[in-house]
Amino acid sequence: MNSAALEQLCQQSCRLVESVADFIQGELGRVGSENIEVKGLNSLVSYVDKTAERQLVAGLSELLPGAVFLTEEETVAAAEGEFQWIIDPLDGTTNFLHQLPCFAVSVGLRHGEDIVLGIVYEVNRRECFYAWKNGGAFLNGQPIKVSVTAHLQDALVATGFPYRDFDAMERYMVALRVLMQRTRGLRRYGAAAVDLAYAACGRFDSFFEYGLSPWDVAAGILLVEEAGGKVSDFSGGTDYLFGGQMVASTPAIFDDMLKIIGSAFRENNR
Repeated sequence: MNSAALEQLCQQSCRLVESVADFIQGELGRVGSENIEVKGLNSLVSYVDKTAERQLVAGLSELLPGAVFLTEEETVAAAEGEFQWIIDPLDGTTNFLHQLPCFAVSVGLRHGEDIVLGIVYEVNRRECFYAWKNGGAFLNGQPIKVSVTAHLQDALVATGFPYRDFDAMERYMVALRVLMQRTRGLRRYGAAAVDLAYAACGRFDSFFEYGLSPWDVAAGILLVEEAGGKVSDFSGGTDYLFGGQMVASTPAIFDDMLKIIGSAFRENNR
């Protein structure tokens, strides 16, 4: 698929995602406790997640016939194929259920080993972040770039607290302690897709987290890369889509971030 075709598909997909976001917004504050399921430790789902996912699957199937899916709520069977949509219909479900203003729809398209299209739609602010391979990154039609922050001491860093996988929590706390002392500040919004979108547009200078799933990050990876940022796993490698750990950053402070996080996770890996 050439760049022009990807751009067209991206624009069509953005319109679909916006309509799904409108549905999600309309359900805010209407989900009762009887409508909430517990999938696992601190992992919640409601009919809103599932309905949104079905809407996305149906619409994307029409836009790109023959593509397969990998979705968080498993409303469609996961499959491998030439083109694979990777979907989180509602990243930040806990925020949504508590009516906290940070949750998003995240849609990525994978072709072979590459993410070639990514959309993160933050519902509350009606902000659509999108990118296609070699086409740049955009927010509501305007080009975006990562920040120009040159020094770690001036950086605002986003992260996600461990909430179900606590095996590496001590290692995480070592990294957190160093970053508290060496950066401008840390933020935890509770939606990795949004964290990555904010890193892509320069609101955050860096982001790191472990315990991630592909649908949390697929779209955000491309946003950061197309906005001029760098992405790696905690070892500096490329296993960040399925490897569960990620550092994403503006280039000037990427090496410092990777050194701190990599060192903490290596030295405390018992």
